[in-house]
Amino acid sequence: MRLDQYTVGTYTPGAPYWKQLLWYFIGSPLVESYWLPMSTMKVWILRRFGASIGQKVRIKPGVKVKFPWRLTVGDFAWIGEDTWIDNLAPVVIENHVCISQGVYLCTGNHNWNYSDFKLIPAPICIQESSWIAAKSVIGPGVTVGKGAVLTLGGVTGRSLDPMIVYAGNPAQPIKKRLNF
Repeated sequence: MRLDQYTVGTYTPGAPYWKQLLWYFIGSPLVESYWLPMSTMKVWILRRFGASIGQKVRIKPGVKVKFPWRLTVGDFAWIGEDTWIDNLAPVVIENHVCISQGVYLCTGNHNWNYSDFKLIPAPICIQESSWIAAKSVIGPGVTVGKGAVLTLGGVTGRSLDPMIVYAGNPAQPIKKRLNF
């Protein structure tokens, strides 16, 4: 690859430069803060920057969100400590989803087949009642089906079927999830 030829193609951050700067210097540090442990304040700040967030959402300290204007979170969702939502493309976290500590949601990749190393963003959707366990990684373009589980340290670059428990790197189905 030739990084001097790098291109983002038609990609844009999706917000004016002033909003990006305000988020970077004020909003993001407050949401990440361990000194501001209350979820209600973090939700309020994220909403001010364009996130769509439902009711009774829990956001723990250390959570990083690249672009709140590309984040949708349903009702009663939990986002654990030190989660990184690297959302160059939209991320949707539906109702009753648990994102455990240290999870990385990555919506961007690069085209390694060409010298320009072009950016390729793709959305992530985590459907209702799913659980993404601690230190897991979800790649661009993935949909986690309703009620699916990605276990501790699991890594997936492909979509996960509903009501299945996945483990490993790459994540493989290990069993059906019992009704809840």
